[in-house]
Amino acid sequence: MSATIQSLPAPAKPQTITKAEVFTLPKPASRPSSWSKTLASVAANVVPPLVVLTLILVVWQILCASPGANLPAPSQVWADSAELIVSPFFDYGQGDIGLGLRVLTSLQRVAIGFGIAAVVGVAVGAVIGQSIWAMRGLDPIFQILRTVPPLAWLPLSLAAFMDSGPSAIFVIFITSVWPVVINTAVGVRNIPQDYRNVARILQLNQVEFFFKIMIPAAAPYIFTGLRIGVGLSWLAIVAAEMLTGGVGIGFFIWDAWNSSRLSDIIVALAYIGVVGFILDRLVAAVGSFVTRGTSAG
Repeated sequence: MSATIQSLPAPAKPQTITKAEVFTLPKPASRPSSWSKTLASVAANVVPPLVVLTLILVVWQILCASPGANLPAPSQVWADSAELIVSPFFDYGQGDIGLGLRVLTSLQRVAIGFGIAAVVGVAVGAVIGQSIWAMRGLDPIFQILRTVPPLAWLPLSLAAFMDSGPSAIFVIFITSVWPVVINTAVGVRNIPQDYRNVARILQLNQVEFFFKIMIPAAAPYIFTGLRIGVGLSWLAIVAAEMLTGGVGIGFFIWDAWNSSRLSDIIVALAYIGVVGFILDRLVAAVGSFVTRGTSAG
């Protein structure tokens, strides 16, 4: 009995963890801060365009640096039109103003014409979207009218309004209204039947159905049409101002061409492109906010 007890192994001592070992335990990996994420996102969206733009400027400089080149090189554009780039809001009187003020003048016309087109386009598109027969009857006509170039409407608008300002606004309206009408009509046609059934159960009238059901459900289509429309509006005003005159950006390009100021034309084209991009991004941002990210962006 005693031999058996003596042969049993001694119980193992419990292991203890010292304070040093406790404090040397591995820590979880820290998550990147919000600032680092923001900087990474900005770099991913800004750096590639800057690299491409730099390459374009370098190639442009190489191709147009020779004395016999037909177009000015970037260095020549800066030498000729530095004031238009650095100080876009100067005003020396008698129509001698900077490109920033000219852009603002054009944007005023765009705001009026496009605003009218947005209201009319959404209203007409909603009415057409409610009727399949109206869609079938009017859609071919709209598809034909929307292909008419903006300048083709200018002679008729000048004959009707006898003034360059309202004529340019009408050209903006008639050019940009069609994508709004068509996209709104398609969006209304694609409203789920369940939404319509809910409106019947709640006994909503036409005004309540329009604002509470129709507009929210068709908003992604509507803002797609608005984005197309605002781009067409900006194209239309530049083209119309070349012929109607005034102090807009379009007239500046035409006047610069008549004066053989190619550098000024290039700077004006850069302004037009940047402003058009900003307009598109603004409408896209509003659409994303209203539709909670479901609109095309």
